[in-house]
Amino acid sequence: MHVDEAIRSRKSVRRFLPTPIPTSVVHHILNVAARAPSGNNVQPWRVYAVAGEARQRLCEAIVHAATHEADRHLPEYAYYPTTWVEPYLERRRRCGFGLYASLGIGRDDMAAREHQMLRNYLFFDAPVGLIVTLDRRLNTGSFMDLGMFIENILIAARAQGLHTCAQAAFAWFHKVARTQLPIGDHEILACGIALGHEDLSAPENAFITERAEVDAFASFHGF
Repeated sequence: MHVDEAIRSRKSVRRFLPTPIPTSVVHHILNVAARAPSGNNVQPWRVYAVAGEARQRLCEAIVHAATHEADRHLPEYAYYPTTWVEPYLERRRRCGFGLYASLGIGRDDMAAREHQMLRNYLFFDAPVGLIVTLDRRLNTGSFMDLGMFIENILIAARAQGLHTCAQAAFAWFHKVARTQLPIGDHEILACGIALGHEDLSAPENAFITERAEVDAFASFHGF
């Protein structure tokens, strides 16, 4: 797959097939992704790959926490702004409304919305889940490094014919994840990533978010 096609065909898949993914394929994806650039080559990331019973135990623990004690859990970094401004507010709304519309979930159906949110913690049924962390002893620039590494994972997965969903939702439950995985105290749980084969029959997987045209976010000087 040409890199352009891998990037253009990448999307957030929210329902996967149970088809197992060989360890060798996951290892290959991470090996390719590790070529991401980082300041002074510090490579500030760590990945905890889970499948089988380990994945099941992690998912069950987080679903239980999200269902029964969600107010006791907060992320270790602020992903979203405290006050939304345009154009970001409208983009966020369009994304949320579009996803729920594809699932036939009404805006006021809070029970269905909550059920869909909890599916995050099942990695949307993907057979492989990745928990990605960042060393907290570093600084803001390392978040840029981590972002490039995560993007490499998503693109490398497409080159293997697989799909992904990067999930910041896992950051809220870092305390639970630490009971299931050997995550060090110096690590921030940045996100989870679902990895597997797309369920082509799922209506939510047909929902594709739009992107702004280049002229809306870029200007050219001296060409």
